[in-house]
Amino acid sequence: MSDKQADPDMKGWLYKWTNYLKGYQKRWFVLSNGLLSYYRSQAEMLHTCRGTISLHGAVIHTEDSCNFVISNGGTQTFHLKASSEVERQKWVTALELAKAKAIRQLESGDFSSTTTEDEDEEDVSESGRDDVSNTLKVLTAKLEDLRTCHDLIMKHGAALQKSLAELEALDSTQDLTAKIKTVNERATLFRISSNAMINACNDYVDVSGTAGRKWQRLLQHERDQRLRLEDMVEQLARQHSHLEQEAKEQMNQAMPPGLQGPVPSSAPVAVNEYRPPDPNPEQVKEVLSGHSHSEDEEENEFEDAVEELAENFIVHVNTSQAHRRSNSNVSQASEGHGVGDTVSASSSEGDGQDNTVQVIMRKDNNTDSSYSLSDEMASLNGSQATTPTDGIVAQANGRPKRQRRIRVPDKPNYPINLWSIMKNCIGKELSKIPMPVNFSEPLSFLQRLTEDFEYSDILDRAVQIEDSCEQLSLVAAFTVSSYATTAVRTAKPFNPLLGETYECDRTDDLGWRALNEQVSHHPPIVAQYVEGTSGWHSWQEFSMSSKFRGKYLQIIPLGIAHLKFLASGNHYTWRKVSTTVHNMIVGKLWLDNHGEMEIVNHKTGDKCCLKFIPYSYFSREIPKKVTGYVVDSEGTFKWFITGTWDEKIEACRVTSQSMRAGKPVYETGPPKVLWKRNPIVPDSEKYYNFTKLACQLNEPEENVSPTDSRHRPDQRLMEEGMWDEANAEKLRLEEKQRATRRRREAEAEQAAAEGREYPPYCPTWFVKETDDVTGALIFRFTHEYWDCKEKQEWSRCPDIF
Repeated sequence: MSDKQADPDMKGWLYKWTNYLKGYQKRWFVLSNGLLSYYRSQAEMLHTCRGTISLHGAVIHTEDSCNFVISNGGTQTFHLKASSEVERQKWVTALELAKAKAIRQLESGDFSSTTTEDEDEEDVSESGRDDVSNTLKVLTAKLEDLRTCHDLIMKHGAALQKSLAELEALDSTQDLTAKIKTVNERATLFRISSNAMINACNDYVDVSGTAGRKWQRLLQHERDQRLRLEDMVEQLARQHSHLEQEAKEQMNQAMPPGLQGPVPSSAPVAVNEYRPPDPNPEQVKEVLSGHSHSEDEEENEFEDAVEELAENFIVHVNTSQAHRRSNSNVSQASEGHGVGDTVSASSSEGDGQDNTVQVIMRKDNNTDSSYSLSDEMASLNGSQATTPTDGIVAQANGRPKRQRRIRVPDKPNYPINLWSIMKNCIGKELSKIPMPVNFSEPLSFLQRLTEDFEYSDILDRAVQIEDSCEQLSLVAAFTVSSYATTAVRTAKPFNPLLGETYECDRTDDLGWRALNEQVSHHPPIVAQYVEGTSGWHSWQEFSMSSKFRGKYLQIIPLGIAHLKFLASGNHYTWRKVSTTVHNMIVGKLWLDNHGEMEIVNHKTGDKCCLKFIPYSYFSREIPKKVTGYVVDSEGTFKWFITGTWDEKIEACRVTSQSMRAGKPVYETGPPKVLWKRNPIVPDSEKYYNFTKLACQLNEPEENVSPTDSRHRPDQRLMEEGMWDEANAEKLRLEEKQRATRRRREAEAEQAAAEGREYPPYCPTWFVKETDDVTGALIFRFTHEYWDCKEKQEWSRCPDIF
């Protein structure tokens, strides 16, 4: 069955889950250099690999006596089955050892055998790889010669010893001559074998020495090339910034005076001062209409006829069955009904291509009576939710509303050379980059994730909506509202330590409480559970992948967010869109959210598709624009959504549909404001551009868990302005975490050597289970935290600070 090679590498037959029709299929698996690959047969190893998963960021989960699962951060999952429990344990042990080895290689900078992505950016040339391969083949042949010589020496040595023993045992001299001849012959064979061994050793040493010197020269050459490349990248970044500046000036000169916006200066300024220029409102109306001056007379006459009664805008519609997020390999389609049938009439192009439909939004006040949400009510949003009111008001839970702080200490002015740090981080994962606190904000990522619920009053209003499509439009507005603070906040939150938690109990004023925990370190995964007092629960398992390419940093969220309304049973899921931070080397940092998001109601089959349009200097679209639509389970358009992710979101109900020039045109009622951003605090740029809620997240609080982010010393020192002490404390905490991990790895290796099963790390307040909706492994909240807090029973909490 399985042939165990050099520990921890292994190969053998396993059964892999393929689909519901074929079930488990027998496949040949090979574990080597931190990678698990599989083939249909052993013969395929020479030419075709069916799939590979990297173990350095994988989670290995045992299901029963023969089944186990390998998951790589939500992007790849192998469901495997061994022929017996012993065989399964052999594989799990080998996989755990290979994972530990891969992590050590990754942290020590040895990417030669573990890095498989971005092959087009490998530093080693084809000739260098061929030379290394040929040298390894020669060394392997020489090593085989040494093994052969060793076997011969052992064979002839044993024969010589046997002959000498027989010679000593002779009683008479009649056979002495024959025995001496035999001894001489075998001694000669032993001498020949020994000389062959000496020659083979010399050859091996010569080849190794020559290859070592050659590789040292190649390594020095690569180092020199890297230094030259760094200089070139820095020069290109500056040239690119100047070209963008000149292009911007040329565009402003060519535009009408009403459309010209200020050209950002290349001089360093505060991050929050950057904002792409907003076009003139009249010009925006022309852009939203989606028509150029060269279109036919019939369409122009039609637009003139409705100009005084309505506004036009364009909504992007994807006609493919599976919506995909741009710049990501993660599918956006959740399980449930596809959208392809719902919008097929709106496409005049091939399947799978993006198309647009025209929406005519009425300006009058004649609206459908079934939709009674007023603009005033819709625009209240979180402006009341995050502003403490005067006086003490008793809440439903019997506790008085707590008076909270409204700001944090000002940010000190510590200069730092960004390029000196970033040049060593090109091509690495964001979570693997050691960053000083100078690039951070005094919040943990656990706390930053809690900010998604700043505008939770949208969900409180959605609970009261009976129409599932209308409720879905409010859910869509809530998902967009979580990006509002990213427009001016580009600082990096603190990476949580393994086992770190954060509770946020705001039932006294905002009507919800949340608990977050860092449940995995490789890959980094945060589990969150939030429950609202008005009748909604939300949970998610958040991870991400990142790509740093010098001038920009792209963050691709992984995992699925869930929202369930208890009264109606409507269960929604969605994935977050990608985020890109621009001007990492030269210029002002600014951030853009882009991609497609699909929100699915798994109870009714309704769907909402949102498109976050990426910003471009040469685009006529409004910056930070979001468009979308809501369709029911039958594929009928019910609502259209438009707005920006940093200001507000509006929705309008579809009232009629017609065809014009072969394209669908939808007429809607007047827009209703579903979400509007809270006003920015005037002096917030002095304290990290925090909102009032963000200022309150790290406020000290009694009786919280010992692992709570509020107790993190480096984060607290940074908030108080002592950045040098915070950097020293940050190094201490990271080293303590590494020491704990090394101890667990050593214990796992010892258990594997002794044949024992070493228990994996288990979160404190979450447990891994299979999700009923998506079928994926998720971390489910155990609902034990709040009981332990009430009893102040924290014995299960690890010592991480």
